[in-house]
Amino acid sequence: MRYSKAFVPTLKEVPKDATTPSHVLLLRGGFVRMIGSGIYEMLPLGRRVLAKIERTIRREMDDAGAQEVLMPALLPAEYFQETGRYDSFGGALFRLKDRKGAEYNLGPTHEEIITDMVRRDVKSYRQLPLNLYQIQMKFRDEPRPRAGILRCREFLMKDAYSFDVDEAHALESYAVMRAAYHRIFKHLGLDYRVVDADSGAMGGSTSAEFQVLVQTGEDALVVCSSCDYAANVEVAETTLPTDEKDTSDSPAAEKLHTPGVGSIEDVVAFLAKTLPDISAARMLKSLLYLVDEKLVMAVVRGDDDLNEIRLARTLGVDEVFMASEEDVKKATGAAVGFAGPVGFEGEVIIDPAAAAVTDAITGANETDRHLVHVRHGRDFEARVESVRMVKQGDPCPKCSAPLESYRGIEGGHVFVLGTHYSKKMGATFLDPSGEEKPVVMGCYGIGVSRLMAAAIEQHHDDDGIIWPMSIAPYQVILTPLGKAAGPLEAAEALYEELRVLGVEALLDDRAERPGVKFKDADLLGIPLRVTIGQRGLDEGLLELKRRDAKDAEKLPIAEMAARVATLVTELGGELTPRSAKA
Repeated sequence: MRYSKAFVPTLKEVPKDATTPSHVLLLRGGFVRMIGSGIYEMLPLGRRVLAKIERTIRREMDDAGAQEVLMPALLPAEYFQETGRYDSFGGALFRLKDRKGAEYNLGPTHEEIITDMVRRDVKSYRQLPLNLYQIQMKFRDEPRPRAGILRCREFLMKDAYSFDVDEAHALESYAVMRAAYHRIFKHLGLDYRVVDADSGAMGGSTSAEFQVLVQTGEDALVVCSSCDYAANVEVAETTLPTDEKDTSDSPAAEKLHTPGVGSIEDVVAFLAKTLPDISAARMLKSLLYLVDEKLVMAVVRGDDDLNEIRLARTLGVDEVFMASEEDVKKATGAAVGFAGPVGFEGEVIIDPAAAAVTDAITGANETDRHLVHVRHGRDFEARVESVRMVKQGDPCPKCSAPLESYRGIEGGHVFVLGTHYSKKMGATFLDPSGEEKPVVMGCYGIGVSRLMAAAIEQHHDDDGIIWPMSIAPYQVILTPLGKAAGPLEAAEALYEELRVLGVEALLDDRAERPGVKFKDADLLGIPLRVTIGQRGLDEGLLELKRRDAKDAEKLPIAEMAARVATLVTELGGELTPRSAKA
C-alpha cells in the first residue's frame, strides 16, 4: 500500500477523555474513530489488525474441531425471557420493538441462541460432542463507557460453545479449548496469565480468565510467587493466619465520642491520642447491603476490602447492592460511617480475619459514636464466612508462598456452563439406553477488538505503538528521504521485491520531511522500517530498524528484501508470496 493513497487520518490532538495509552494511540494513529459514546468505527488500519487477530482465532478454533456459524445480532426477546436473563441483564440490555410492537434485544451474548440452534437438531448422543463458534458484534449498554474500545457499547467478540453428553466429556472439551487459547494468545505476542475466575451472569463453573498483564488493567489479580496458582481477586483464596492472641480478660466494650470522624482513616487518627496501639487492622469495617429486600451487614477488618462477589455467593444470590444512605440511617439510627455489628438487628456476616480481632473498634450505631474493646462472640454474634478481598502478601492457598498483585485486561474467558441453559430451554438428547438427558455445555469467549487495545497497552512507548509482528497492520514501512528521484525509485523496486516475497509493506511516498515520516512510522507502530536515502544509495546500502530496538543495521541493497522477509517470520509474522507483475 502506498501511503499517499492510504486512508490514515492521524491526529495531533485527541479528546480530553482519552487517557489510556490504547485509546490515545488508536485515535492518534487513525485506527478507530468514535462516532458516539462508546461507539467506534474501524478505519482501514484498525480493520487490518482485527482481521489478523480473527485469522489466528479461526485457525486455532478450526484445528480444535470447532465449526463456525454466524448468529444474528437482533434477537427476539422470547429467548432471553425463556432463561430469565431478559430481566436479570437489567439496563445493560439494548431493548427495542418492531413496528408491530414485538420485543427484541441486541445480542449481549448468545448462549440462548446457540442453545436453541442445537435443541432444534441434536436429538441423539451420536451427534455429540459438538463445538460451534462465531465472530460477531456484541452490544451492551455500558453505564460509563471508558478506555476506548476496552470498555465500549459495541464490540467484536469470538464466542464458542461446546455440547457434550456429560460433565466428564464437557471437561475434555474445556481442556481442548483452553489449550487452543494458549496457542492463540502466544501467537498474538501477548504476555498473559491464566487465572481462576467467576462465571458471572453466564452461570456455570470451572472458570478461567486469560488476563493480559498491563499496568492500566481494570482487573486485579493475585499470582503465587512460587507455584502456578493465579486468580482474579474476586474469587482468589488464601489461608490467612492471624496473630491475634486470646485476651479473654480484655476490658468491656466502651462507647467513645468521635465527632465527625466516620472513615477508617479518620477514626484511627482521632483515637491515636488515647489509644497508641490503634491501627486499621483493629477496626471493624461494617457495610450494609440490600439482599432480597432485606439489609445484611458485612464486616471485614479495617485494612481489608469486602469482596462483593464472595458475599453474594455466601448469601446464595447473584448480586448484592450497597444500601442507600437513607436505608443505613433507618437500619442503624446513625449517619453513614457509624454502623457496627453490636446491637444491629439483622443478619451479620463477618470475615474470619475480622472475627479474630479480640480488641476491636467499631461504629456504635449512633452518630459521632464508636465502641472500643469489642469482641466477636462476646459483644455480638455473626456468621463467620470468608468475604474479604485477597491482597498482596497473603499466603497462597496451594503452597503458602506470598501472593503477588498484578493488573490485567481480560482477553478471554473459558468455563463449563453445565446444564444451566440446556435444562431451562429443553436442549436434550437420548442416551444409549433411550433416556432423555440435558446436554452439558461449555462457553469460550475472546474479546477480539479488546485484544487490539490490550496489545497496545502492553506494547507502546512515548512515540507510539509497537505492534507484535503477528498482528501489525503492515510488517514493514519503506521510508524514502529527500526530493531526489533516486530514493523513491529504489523504494519502489524494494516494494515490488517484498510484495513477491509475501511481505506486507507500506511505502511512504508522501512529499513530507524526514522527521514527519519517522514520527508517523513510530506512531503507527510498524515493526520494521527501511530507510532509503541518497547517501546510502551512493554507498549501496539501506538502513533497517526494528520498532522495538534503538539501533539500526545497514545492509546491501540486494540483501534487504530477503533480510526483511526472514525477520518477519522470525518475529511471528506470516508471508503470502505473490507473482511478479508482468
